[in-house]
Amino acid sequence: MMDAGVGLQEEDVEESWTMLSWFASSLMVFGGALPYVPQYQEIQRSSNTEGFSTRVCLVLLIANILRIFFWIGKQFELTLLLQSVVMILTMFAMLHLCCAVQSTNRVSTKQHRLSELDLNYFWKWSLFEDYLLFCFGFTVLCAVVTLLLLDSAVFVETLGSLALLFEAMLGLPQLLQNFSNRSTKGMSVKMVLLWTAGDVFKTTYFVLNSSPAQFWVCGSAQILIDVAILFQVLLYNQDTRIKLG
Repeated sequence: MMDAGVGLQEEDVEESWTMLSWFASSLMVFGGALPYVPQYQEIQRSSNTEGFSTRVCLVLLIANILRIFFWIGKQFELTLLLQSVVMILTMFAMLHLCCAVQSTNRVSTKQHRLSELDLNYFWKWSLFEDYLLFCFGFTVLCAVVTLLLLDSAVFVETLGSLALLFEAMLGLPQLLQNFSNRSTKGMSVKMVLLWTAGDVFKTTYFVLNSSPAQFWVCGSAQILIDVAILFQVLLYNQDTRIKLG
């Protein structure tokens, strides 16, 4: 009877651990997209995109496209692959909204297109289709290079390092835009708080799951940038009523 009781306890513990692991994996897949919900709502509410740096989308799109090809060369957790797919779709949703709002607010009829190849307006294009076209071209380029160098362990590791380096720089465009504007108006503070919470969670996840070292090193760098942006919120909002929108 005692052995049976011990066996049931072990089964309960194993089931609980499985549920916890499943929850953590689900949070990893969809949690990265959650910070952009309040920012999406803020842009919709204000009909203004000036407080949000669309280069955040650029950084995350490049990082997650590279991560997908890194996964092809070195299969790590499927959770992280799915996270990349969800994040790419989320960034396209943010860019689509920004293009729609900017089109509505645009006074001039002049449009800037990818086909103009004007570096002064890189990632400042007027139409959402141009962002899709750029990402498609970048994906094709990565696919060709990966196909040619897939057998090279150095290339695969470099690909992973580049993916994580870009992801670590996620908050940098927002940090620089806040510095340039001398304001965080229009940026959702909730988004940055969720960035911070998510980066702490995923860095811990990487360490506990023995993910490649690049993951937790870059996760730590992200946390530092998040803290710097939160410091900007305090610096540029000296009024005691800081809007958490």
